[in-house]
Amino acid sequence: MVIRGVTALFTGEDAAKGCDIRVENGRIAEVGEIARTRGERCIEGGGLYAAPALVDLHVHLREPGFEHKEDIASGTLAAAAGGFGSVVAMPNTKPVTDNPETLNYVLDRAAKVGSCRVFPAAAITVGQAGRVPVDFKALHEAGAVAFSDDGHPVADSAVMYEAMKICARHDYLIITHPEELSLCGVTINEGRISKRLGLRGTPNIAEDLMIARDIMLAEATGCRLHVAHISTEGGMRLVREAKARGVRVTCETCPHYFTLTDEDVLYHGPDAKMNPPLRSRADRDAVIAAIADGTVDCITTDHAPHAEREKYPRGKGIIPDDGSLVDGKAFSEAPNGIIGLQTSFALGMTFLVEAGHITLERLIELMSVNPAGIIGREASLRAGADADIVVFSPDENFVLSRSLLRSKSSNTPFMGLPLRGAVRNLVVGGRRVI
Repeated sequence: MVIRGVTALFTGEDAAKGCDIRVENGRIAEVGEIARTRGERCIEGGGLYAAPALVDLHVHLREPGFEHKEDIASGTLAAAAGGFGSVVAMPNTKPVTDNPETLNYVLDRAAKVGSCRVFPAAAITVGQAGRVPVDFKALHEAGAVAFSDDGHPVADSAVMYEAMKICARHDYLIITHPEELSLCGVTINEGRISKRLGLRGTPNIAEDLMIARDIMLAEATGCRLHVAHISTEGGMRLVREAKARGVRVTCETCPHYFTLTDEDVLYHGPDAKMNPPLRSRADRDAVIAAIADGTVDCITTDHAPHAEREKYPRGKGIIPDDGSLVDGKAFSEAPNGIIGLQTSFALGMTFLVEAGHITLERLIELMSVNPAGIIGREASLRAGADADIVVFSPDENFVLSRSLLRSKSSNTPFMGLPLRGAVRNLVVGGRRVI
């Protein structure tokens, strides 16, 4: 297979216009001007760009146990449609991915029905109950690329300290879900909007306090720490300062935190309910600044599908078109999370690149090169690298609609939004997926 005439994006170098990329035996065999041969399979890339396929460190595929929301087949199909060649599957399944048997089930299902690579994260504690650390070595040997109790903070500092000491000895990665539960109300930002809806909100300090704790534990143990879905100005400051001290910490944020604020709850209702919650305009601006200055290492989706009957327990019709009368009780009953695999790249293009905050090359670092590196992989277009390649049109506009979604669920506040940057083709391991 040859991808012909694309503008290829190479890390740290100028883009190469009119570049050809030959793929053989699952790897990139040659990059440059390649002579045509009879009968070769081609992807014609005139006017298009090529980059290492996107990598998402934070995806909920829901299988096993919650297949009515999503499964590995539908979730990876959505990932491929969004340009992702690899995703890290979070362990809050049923049963929890806290043992090699469940982890092997995920790997086996992904090999059989997956449209992209799936790298499982295992839990930090048994059952994600926060009490007993898992067998890290056995899970790592079975294929876990990281350890996380995502969706549940490890509240007991002694348990997290012990987990980090073990992981530091073996250079395993911990992904922390930063949330101090004693300070949390409904997952809506504490402020004017939560008061208007009559809800006890969750303040920034609930997130910041746990980020500070886990940074201190990582600093004390030498553990590699990755902070998930940061939404606050204070959280970004804590990570920035820790990096300056040499702490082994990386972090992520999600598109909803650089595009939306808590005011959007009034217009999208439960489709704007996620954990951590949407924050203030000042926090959103701080997230954008942290993306631009290098504090943020990667953009993830926190793809969290839910069936409509769950996300709207009283029916979707409770939200008027003008968003004026969001039902606070229905909002509080709805589960947290939105889907994001098919909108993440376009939101980055629209709200970061087109808005002038970062370059296209920086977006590819955030969504491909850096997340791959965090889990010990390489995302590259160089000869010899795995042939995981996304081909896209940076200038193509589209409007998100239900018919475009490949997920089983449609819980997103971005439905109907005009977006820029369309994925055209995806090659994974040398195989053309789309």
